[in-house]
Amino acid sequence: MIRRLALALAAALALLAPGLPLAAETIATRQEILLWPGTPPGHGKVTGEEKIGTEGAGLGAISNIAVPRMRVYRPATPNGAAVLVAGGGGYFRIQLKKESTPAAEWLASQGFTVFELIYRLPNDGWDASTPFMDAQRAMKIIRTRADEFGLDPKRIGIMGFSAGGHLAGFTAYQPDRALYEGKDRFESVSARPDFAVLLFPVVTLRKPYDTTRTRREIIGDKPDAAAETAWSLDTHVSKDAPPTIIFASADDPTTPPGHGILLFQSLIAAGASAELHLFRDGGHGWGLGRPEQVISQWPGLFAHWAKSLQITEKRGE
Repeated sequence: MIRRLALALAAALALLAPGLPLAAETIATRQEILLWPGTPPGHGKVTGEEKIGTEGAGLGAISNIAVPRMRVYRPATPNGAAVLVAGGGGYFRIQLKKESTPAAEWLASQGFTVFELIYRLPNDGWDASTPFMDAQRAMKIIRTRADEFGLDPKRIGIMGFSAGGHLAGFTAYQPDRALYEGKDRFESVSARPDFAVLLFPVVTLRKPYDTTRTRREIIGDKPDAAAETAWSLDTHVSKDAPPTIIFASADDPTTPPGHGILLFQSLIAAGASAELHLFRDGGHGWGLGRPEQVISQWPGLFAHWAKSLQITEKRGE
């Protein structure tokens, strides 16, 4: 029964990303990896069970997170590459059902080993820097355990949606920012991803894009200009930034296309590798997109981009 459901899911995902080959099977196994031994850093006081949204924009979104972790999706036919996936939600919830989980399942069907990030949220009572601690730590764990998962340690990327795009971008462009103290074996490697995939990302916290929930949760209602600059992605790009592909919608009311355009221009100006796809419509929070939407082409565009950078093929083959 489980296998039949998995294959049915794979077929449904194929409709969302036409033209892309599916693996013979989809997800082979799924497990969870805790990010921290004992109490995580970040002064949290979360109590009670995790909450899952049951209606409206929060349907299937998770909050009240006390235990940060990764859900692992291991494909039946791995390609040696991995992706850490972070759903959005303005840092007050994480959109699993609409964003990170469908993306993780589709990536696994294409051969990627996927790590879905369940990160801590400032709105739950954690320090504002804890999501970024969790993302750095997750990348270090994946890279350290690459052999165990059959991964090429030079083909480990990050993907994020909306606020998760902000989180993914910050991890990509500030991998060495000292956010916590750690001394175990995972801390001997870099948190820098080898590629970044940002979907309708929050990029800047400055005007005229200073109205996002992301901004309020990370730097507060009345931040100074220094805080706005410090936590904006375009501040930190350089020629050493990992190759980045950005997807955005022209009619997005939450993260208007100016976010993606600004980041793309900043990366190109810095001499980094960047690609931008701006769709005419789709709004915000489109995940994989529906089959009738033009934005549903993004998985195929990502697949071609990944192949062009030899992310999905071993170097030298």
